[in-house]
Amino acid sequence: MTERRLPPVGELAIVSLALIVAGGIYLAAHIPQPVSLTLPIVLLAVSAAIVVANLVALSRVHDFAWRTFFTVARWASLAYMTTAALLAYVFILNHVRGDALVVTLLSLVVYAVNVPLILAFGVARYQPAGD
Repeated sequence: MTERRLPPVGELAIVSLALIVAGGIYLAAHIPQPVSLTLPIVLLAVSAAIVVANLVALSRVHDFAWRTFFTVARWASLAYMTTAALLAYVFILNHVRGDALVVTLLSLVVYAVNVPLILAFGVARYQPAGD
């Protein structure tokens, strides 16, 4: 039995997630003092580019368990959008304002897309294609 050739979605998503976490740690370590946003913005941009490239590469796979993928992605997205919203609320409640808040919220969006992608791909890759 030959294994299907799939893009490295999981690996790239983990790299993207690590970049987001690194940017978040950097921001959290410097808030509430004024913080340079250069590093978090660069990490966010690279992470978002990886997510887009990942989605494009995955969309080109034809022989895949798309139904399973979307079922898992739908429920995981609900869970991770909820956690991202709660984290956003915490940052707003703790008076994070301006550009730092924008970078933080965009990082949470990448997080809320990335984790369900990892979970859905991890489940669907081992299901029979066309399922």
